[in-house]
Formats: sequence, C-alpha cells, structure tokens
Amino acid sequence: MRVWGITGTNGKTTTTWILAQFLNAAPDQACGYVTTVEVDTLKRRFYTGYTTPPCAQLEGIFREMEESGATDCAMEVSSHAIHQNRTGATVFAGGAFTNLSEDHLDYHKTMAEYFRVKLSFAAKIAAQHASDPEPPPYVVCLDGGYGEEMRSAVSKFRLRVVPVSFRRTAYDLSRLPLVGDYNKSNVLTAAALAEAAGVEKAVIQGQIPLLTPRWGRLERVPSASAADVYVDFAHTPDGLEKVLAAARGFTRGRLWVVFGAGGDRDPLKRGPMGAACAKGADRLVITSDNPRSEDPQAIMDAIVAGVRAAKPDAVYRVEADRAAAIRLALAEAQKGDTVLVCGKGHETTQEIKGVKIPFDDRAVVRAFA
Repeated sequence: MRVWGITGTNGKTTTTWILAQFLNAAPDQACGYVTTVEVDTLKRRFYTGYTTPPCAQLEGIFREMEESGATDCAMEVSSHAIHQNRTGATVFAGGAFTNLSEDHLDYHKTMAEYFRVKLSFAAKIAAQHASDPEPPPYVVCLDGGYGEEMRSAVSKFRLRVVPVSFRRTAYDLSRLPLVGDYNKSNVLTAAALAEAAGVEKAVIQGQIPLLTPRWGRLERVPSASAADVYVDFAHTPDGLEKVLAAARGFTRGRLWVVFGAGGDRDPLKRGPMGAACAKGADRLVITSDNPRSEDPQAIMDAIVAGVRAAKPDAVYRVEADRAAAIRLALAEAQKGDTVLVCGKGHETTQEIKGVKIPFDDRAVVRAFA
C-alpha cells in the first residue's frame, strides 16, 4: 500500500480528502485516509483525536487498510508529528506541501523553525527513495505562504518537484462545487499527487464537479436564522483571511464572523486573528474557543487589541459564552447576510480547565429558534 503525505498549516484535511476522492474514482484503486476529522480504513471510520496519530496506532491503521483492500492511503502529516517522529516507521510514496503561515509557535517558537520542520518531511521522503531509479514526487503549492521558498528548498533534494497554482492550470475548475481560491489550490495540489499516483487526467477532471467538502470546512448548516450560516475550522490569521474572502464572494449583505482563539496555544496569533477578521468581516462576535487553562477574558482582550489596531471603527461584540455568542449573531443577522462560525469546525467539545465539555457549533446553529 502506498502512503501519500500532505503537510502544511492550512488545507491539509481538505487536500487529503480530495486526494482520496480522486484515487477512489480511478479503476483498480482503493484509498483510505487519515485526517484530523476522521480515519477511514475502508472497513470502518473513526476519530483518533489526532491530526497524525502516534506511530503504533498508525501501524494498526495501515494494517487494517491493507486487509480491507486499500492500494493507497492519503494522510495528513502535522508539524508535531514530523518533529516527534510519529511517522518514523512510515515509508511515503510521495508528498505535498500546501502552505505555511503563523501557527503552533508555542511549540516551534519561530517561523524559521516551523519551516525547517516542514522541510524535513520532504527530506525524509527523498532519503527513503535515495536508491530508487526515479525520484519520488513532491507537490508544492505556490499560492499560499512560503510556497516559493519551499519549492526552492526542496529542489535541493532528490525529488520530482511538482509546483501547482490555480493561476496556471490545465484543469477546468469552473464547475468546482467548493468555493474560494484556497479550495482551488487544495484541489490542484491533490490532483497533482493523484496524477503522480497514476490517476488519468480525464478521471480527475471528471471527478472535480463531483467533489464534496469535509464537514466543518465551510459547511453550510441549516438554521432558523434569516442569514446563511456556515461553520469552518479556520483558526489562524491566514485561514480566517481566506475563508472570509471566500464568503465575501457569495454574501449579498453583511458578513458576520463568530470566533475566538485557543488557550495554551500560540498567543502571538491572537492579535493578527482579530486584525484579519476586522478587515474581512462587517460584524465580529469575539468569544471563547477551547480556553483550556487560560482566562478566556485575557484571550479575548488580545483579540480585541488586534481588532482595534487594524480597524478602529470595527463593529464588534464580546461574549465569552460561545453558545450565546453564536445565538447573538444568528439573531441579529438579516436576510442576505452570512454568518461564519469559525475555529472549531468538526470539533464536538469545548476544553475548559482540563475538562472537555460536549459542544458542537453545528448543533448550536441547528437548535437556534
């Protein structure tokens, strides 16, 4: 079974999911996947709680996939997993890099170190195939942050580097059902890796109009609100900027965003997250998002500082109770408006003081009356 690894700050889950769809559309190929949202071994689907599970658990997952007839596995590879060598026993057939932007600096400390860890994934794949007649494929998306830098860096390894960009593609994306330029990038990254896996271009093109999104990724949720409501996992400045830009494209009225920032995680991104939302949305509701051991008010204050610095006249509300914050936006939004509830996406808990409390943004939206 071939394993294809996708790494990057944003877009890993969607790109991995799309790659699995492309591979499963090809004759004589069957692809399982390992993502933040769920694992599919072709025998069963389940949630691990990890983007990339620990080594021992991964080996069990791969074994079950192979026993279920999988020819391929599409897998997210997080920077934590790379640094902690969770994939040390995994041989990758090829890989892909989506983008890099500020995140996880509580762990990696600097963007330079974050980049170095991501780069080491490409180096690992090159080393694994050093004696092969042909170098393994490594797809680099040029549309996001650090794309050109990563292409330059990985070109020094023995890899077949495949750069992609939605600005230069032979694929017709006019019927792509996923919105936003960032999703075009995700699709093309997955398409390039699928081509490397032997999927015909005609099969990929035929599958593009049939692609489905992952839940919690710009997922439209039915609600009694007058507005259109979406839930998304965006939790970085870059991710928020991109999803807001995508939503702006289909919003006739005001664009609302409900969001917070995680506690015990990179504190430096909180102000920039506020700035991104101030610039990209018309109405902001700042709330809690897994505050963990931190004071939710302190986190929200840091976000507000970023909002005020970026746009002094920004219209925003602060509500620490996440359910109340969502209901506030749904109640005040009007017909033609769009409400984006960002940060948790597929998650079904809110972590406070070491306790994971059942909480699902989508359930709150559906229950609104």
